[in-house]
Amino acid sequence: MASSTPGPKIANPAGLGLAGFALTTFLLSAVNANWIPGSVIWLGFALFYGGAAQFCAGMWEFAAGNTFGATAFSSYGAFWMGTAFYVWFHAPKSPNLALDLAWLLLAWAIFTGYMMLISFRINNPPVMWVFVALFITYVVLWLGALLHQPGLTVIGGYLGIITAALAWYASYRAINNSVT
Repeated sequence: MASSTPGPKIANPAGLGLAGFALTTFLLSAVNANWIPGSVIWLGFALFYGGAAQFCAGMWEFAAGNTFGATAFSSYGAFWMGTAFYVWFHAPKSPNLALDLAWLLLAWAIFTGYMMLISFRINNPPVMWVFVALFITYVVLWLGALLHQPGLTVIGGYLGIITAALAWYASYRAINNSVT
């Protein structure tokens, strides 16, 4: 016989997921924009805040029944962990790092493109704008890597900084709306 007692209420994990995404995106984008050239400050945050914390937010979104949020946060959390792993263990040995990055960025641009289209239907304009900005960022970074154009990577860095600011705003709104 199934229990009719409701389970514990799950807080909205979007504030955490968006904050982890924003901070890690900001740090890597600052490197790409040449504000802190060559820095690896973002790597630890890619593993733990943009990666693990955001991935957990995705799992909590599954528990809350939000397939879009679950897919987005789990995927981008895995993106950050995978990117950190790649940079630490494989990039130093890659015979063609630019081509590797071009394929990685193209794959994430495709995923982000269809998530952006779905975001138009979720009635959350700040999140929609995060996806629009992120899609443009990935496309510009992809072109920079594919065409060996460092100037496009710098532009992608600035676009990523804008994306991070939008994600911080969306995080603020999610957290602020939950405060009673």
